[in-house]
This record gives sequence, structure tokens and C-alpha cells, in this order.
Amino acid sequence: MNKPITAIIVGAGHRSLIYARYAFTHPDRLRIVGIADPDAERRKMGQEMFNLPDSMLFENAASLAARGKLADAVINGTMDQQHVETAIPLLAAGYDMLLEKPFALTETELRALVEAVRRYNRKVMICHVLRYAPFYAEIRRRLPLLGKIQGIETTEHVSHHHMLVGYVRGKWRNTAMAGHHSMLLAKCCHDIDLIMWMKSGVAPVRVSSFGGMQQFRPENAPAGAGERCLVDCPAQVEADCPFSARKQYLEHPDRWTFYVWRDLENVKEPTLEQKAALLRRSDYGRCAYKMDTEVVDNQTVIIQFADGSIASHNMLSGTPVPQRSIHITGERGEITGKVDDSRFVLRVLDPHSTDEYREEIMDLNVLSGDTSGMSGGHAGGDERLVHDFVSVLLGETPSISCTSIMDSVAGHMTVFCADRAMETGSVVEIPALQVQ
Repeated sequence: MNKPITAIIVGAGHRSLIYARYAFTHPDRLRIVGIADPDAERRKMGQEMFNLPDSMLFENAASLAARGKLADAVINGTMDQQHVETAIPLLAAGYDMLLEKPFALTETELRALVEAVRRYNRKVMICHVLRYAPFYAEIRRRLPLLGKIQGIETTEHVSHHHMLVGYVRGKWRNTAMAGHHSMLLAKCCHDIDLIMWMKSGVAPVRVSSFGGMQQFRPENAPAGAGERCLVDCPAQVEADCPFSARKQYLEHPDRWTFYVWRDLENVKEPTLEQKAALLRRSDYGRCAYKMDTEVVDNQTVIIQFADGSIASHNMLSGTPVPQRSIHITGERGEITGKVDDSRFVLRVLDPHSTDEYREEIMDLNVLSGDTSGMSGGHAGGDERLVHDFVSVLLGETPSISCTSIMDSVAGHMTVFCADRAMETGSVVEIPALQVQ
């Protein structure tokens, strides 16, 4: 029996802790042995969660790297702009790494990190968790039935409450907060990665893109709206606004708690009064129309591949229901479905049948054969991602979804170029990057 992989959390935020909880359900495969985070409360919380000694608590990635290799791997869930600067010293210290997406914010950062992975010969997997959702993994397994892939269409509808909490009022709303102001990079790099994965190694060569911020602009604010929903917004204006902090957060106090109530983490069972007091001073209590938001709320991306095939991605926000969908067409058929339904339809051409095609409905809600017992966020992808990472480090065969950093390069390069295309109104050539 192999010993469990030991790992240290770097950046003890929401995503890292979700991945680290795999150690609770699979203690024979993963053990958390340390935490590095500048926030003393986060370190204390993690220490209690994983029963860690004081000697395995670190203020940052640099202090951890300075100690040399103390575990097999690192779960790096730092903020986007910190990924490369924290990753390279830890790779040099000998750690393999599970790294949150996006793994780089620019082409220069991307090349620097890829070079470090090669130089230190480390294993780095990127948290493109949707690859691990049974919905997408089952589609990927069936792609050979379609023949050559000729077109891919993906869509993401970002719900109004997700858009507000993460990208209008939240920490991904502008460059000062996140190190970038790309909605495509922060939210839709999953979707672009899925497109690259479905194309199975065919290089993207050029991209165009269009988008902008339509809704949450100062000129669209209700007449007489204040700067803060619970402080200076007239009662009737606030009552009529579906996006007020009161409706978004006080009336739904258990939604997005890890963002909205972050400053109350050290308070056991905070009251609504305490939450209201926090909203009066935090960014989540500001008028959604008067934020310093730089991201777009709608964007379309069109990608051409080296084999002439085309893919598109549409991101639209403000929808009542979050939803991702995909439609893949090939020479011999098509696959279409919605991930939130956990159901897709496969149609294969059959000139001998009455309809001239055969149809198979794959309902993942009743699909047999998954005995792992794994579930969780991102349509079941979160825990499967960590399972695959541990498998790679244990020398086991990885799954079809494996997200080596080298597998993620094309998606990131496409995102960088798509944003440049949107900003310049041009078609941008995607530079090739040798990853072997």
C-alpha cells in the first residue's frame, strides 16, 4: 500500500480548502501537512481543520520555499496575480503542484512558468475542473464516433447573483483587485480549455472576439440611487432594485458566504445585524451600478484551428439561471447537451434508418459504472480533479481528463489573444508555443 501523498496548502482560500477536503474522504491517498497564508485567521482555521503543528504554518510561499521540501506537493490557491510568483520558487524547492486557474495572466508569465516546470522537472496540474465533470468526460470519450470535429459551440450563462458577487462587486472586477480585468480569463478559461481538449491537440491559429459591459454602468443606475444600498440609497429606490445588497445578500445569507461574509469568518454564527453592519462598509454593500468594474458582461469568441474547423464561445451574464451548454458537430454526427442537466444527446449518421441517424441519450444522473463515490462542485469535477492529481503523483494512470500544465497552454494563449482581439477590433494570430 502506498503512503498518502503529503501536501501543503498555499493560499488557504475557498478553492484550496475545497480541494484539500479530499484528504478527509481519502486519507489513504492525501494528507495535508501544512499551510502558508498571510492571514493569521486563515492559518488558524486551517490548523484546526487539519490538526497541524505550529511548525507547519507559514506566512507566505516564500517562507515555505526557504525551508526546502517539506512535503510531496503544494495546492496553490493564491490569487490570480500571485500564481507565477509563488509557483516558481516552490517548483525550485522540489514540490509538485496543483495550481488554480488561470495559471498565468500574460504570455510572458505563461512562458516563464512553463520554462520553470521544464527546468525543475516537476509535475504541475491546472485546476480546469470542468474536464473532470462526468458530463464533459463522457462527451470526450464519445468524440471518436463523430469523426473529424468540424465545429464546437459553447455557451455560458452567468447568473445575476454570480456576476454581482464575483465580477461586479467582487475581487475579480478590475486589474487592481485581480491583476487583470478579463472575464474570459477569470470565468470562461474553463470553456476555452474544454474547446481545446475536445479538439485534441489541433492547434488554434487565429481568433476574433466582441464584447463589453452593458448593464452595470453609472448611467444605468436608478434615478436617485445612492453609493451604498443600506446607507444612502432612498428607501423606495433600494426596494425596487433587484440588485441591492439587501436582496442579494441579506435575503440570501447562505449564498456565496465565502465571499460576502469573509470578514466574519472568525465570528461563530454571525447574526443578520452583524452582516448588515458589514455590508454598510464592505464592497458588497456598494451600488452595483457605481462600482469600479472593468470586466465585460457579455463576450463572444470565434476560434479557427489549423485544420480549418471553427469553435465559438458565448458568455452572457445576468441570467436568472446559471447554465453551460455545448454542441459539437463532426463528419458523422453531433453531440449536444447542458451540463447542469447532466444529460447529452449523441446522434450518429445512419442512412439506413428511417430518420437517417441513430440517437443515444446519455443521462449522467442514472449512468452506471461510477463507483468512486465522488461528488462535489463543478458538476462533480472538483474531487475528481484532486483524485487525478494524486494518481499522477502516485505513478498511477491518469484519467482522460488529466490537466497537465502543458495541456493548458493553448487555452490560455487563446484567451490572451481573444481579449486583445476584442480590445483592438481585429483578428489576432495565436502564436505557437512548443510544449514538448
